[in-house]
Amino acid sequence: MTHECISATARVEASAASVFAVLADPSQHRAIDGTGRVRDPVEPVPITAAGQIFRVGMFHERHPDGTYEMANLVLDLVPPHVISWKPGHRSAGTGDLEFGGWTWRYDLSALGPSLTEVTLTYDWSATTREARRVQGFPPFPPTHLADSLTHLAALVTP
Repeated sequence: MTHECISATARVEASAASVFAVLADPSQHRAIDGTGRVRDPVEPVPITAAGQIFRVGMFHERHPDGTYEMANLVLDLVPPHVISWKPGHRSAGTGDLEFGGWTWRYDLSALGPSLTEVTLTYDWSATTREARRVQGFPPFPPTHLADSLTHLAALVTP
């Protein structure tokens, strides 16, 4: 792990398939995040393939508009083991998707039929110098990742 990447690991009392199903459902991301910044998905459809774009509403107190939309490009999707994406936005000037250089990744390892080790990694190593200056990285305390895993576990634990 470098200073441009943080991660947290937790054991979740649920099958890897159950955990993965929650992660592949963007309508669950708001509850997993738990900060109030991630809002509801624009289209409530599951994540099914690498290369897919899923969009979610967002809120940030330092964003000029407060609310905005993120377009997330799925990078890896290997059910029920890996899911990752990189957030971006639609450029006001060109209409093209632009990505900030940070990624979210979940790695799942089945430890038994109802026990899964989940590692959440936030990597900002590809962000630009300008983005780092404007936003500051990471944009949350490192404990946020462990908190997110606690929220994930609550969603899948019977």
